[in-house]
Amino acid sequence: MNIQLLNKIAAVGIKELGDGYNVGETVANPDGIMVRSAKMHEMEFGKELLAIARAGAGVNNIPIDRCSAEGIVVFNTPGANANGVKELAICALLLAARDVVGGIKWANGLTEDVAAQVEKGKSKFAGTELAGKTLGVIGLGAIGGLIANAALHLGMKVIGCDPFLSVEGAWNLDNHVTRAATYDEIYEKADYITLHVPSTKDTKNMICTVSIAKMKPGVKLINLARADLVNAADLKTALADGKISTYVTDFPTEEVINVDHVVAIPHLGASTEESEDNCAVMAARELDDYLKNGNIKNSVNFPQVIMPRSGAARLCVLHANVPAVLTKITAALSDEGINIENMTNKSKGDNAYTMLDLGTAPSADAIARISAVDGIVRVRVI
Repeated sequence: MNIQLLNKIAAVGIKELGDGYNVGETVANPDGIMVRSAKMHEMEFGKELLAIARAGAGVNNIPIDRCSAEGIVVFNTPGANANGVKELAICALLLAARDVVGGIKWANGLTEDVAAQVEKGKSKFAGTELAGKTLGVIGLGAIGGLIANAALHLGMKVIGCDPFLSVEGAWNLDNHVTRAATYDEIYEKADYITLHVPSTKDTKNMICTVSIAKMKPGVKLINLARADLVNAADLKTALADGKISTYVTDFPTEEVINVDHVVAIPHLGASTEESEDNCAVMAARELDDYLKNGNIKNSVNFPQVIMPRSGAARLCVLHANVPAVLTKITAALSDEGINIENMTNKSKGDNAYTMLDLGTAPSADAIARISAVDGIVRVRVI
């Protein structure tokens, strides 16, 4: 099978694919694509393309809706870069608490009698300590949860909010993290606020004039998630009047660079050797398991479906989450006298996935009949 690389992918990830793959940047008619940050919205996808594996968490560079309509499973790698981002978040907290960046720039501009000038001028860069301050964490997934736990060890009080917190995420949280019922509670109580949610239609511009008005005066805001979570114009107004005292972001834009009280980091959150290796390995494993076995894990557009192999053939069907599809699939197999040895069906929003392990491989006629069912997007036999 052909795997196209749209970005440089760590060698350990490529190695994870093993034999049976033709991998490269110029591979034609790919069965799978591995990508990091390359923008794919204008790309045309061939009929052979089965899956896209994003070596990272964010997928705003991938046309998810179009992929779903064309039966292309999109994977990401949640948690693979979590430790790298957590460590940068700790750095961001310190940069927000103290004007380290401003102090370094000033010190590097001194030319003579440096020691004396340092002692005389250092007071204008003084800050505060983190211990005893309240950190509000918006989003308690793989990254947010690690940051919440780490902040406790720095002596901070931590309050977190995540309407979609998983059971696993809850178990991983320190019991000293206070749960907020709403984001408004975070805004009201936090001295520092850090954002760890994906960019969606519901979260875009979540930090704006309305939400900023609910925050404590002089709050420090950290955004290592996505630039468009914060309305740039409203942010600059809040920085100018002191409502927000410091903004640390890992996603600089034209609107915020060189603005007073903004610390702009050049997207270094996952830029560690370890994070890049972890993301590449996870993405490769997800892609390999889907292409070879039909199993789906960590997809952003189709449900998680993992089933041990049995039978002579595996039938994989991506389809709309509508009534009667499953009945028509099984009817086509039954009419051909094919025994279903094992079956799993799950849905995620408007999309669903059915895997069936069969006693014998279905004929071309059976596949054509299933493919013709309303709502069926893609049928594959492994």
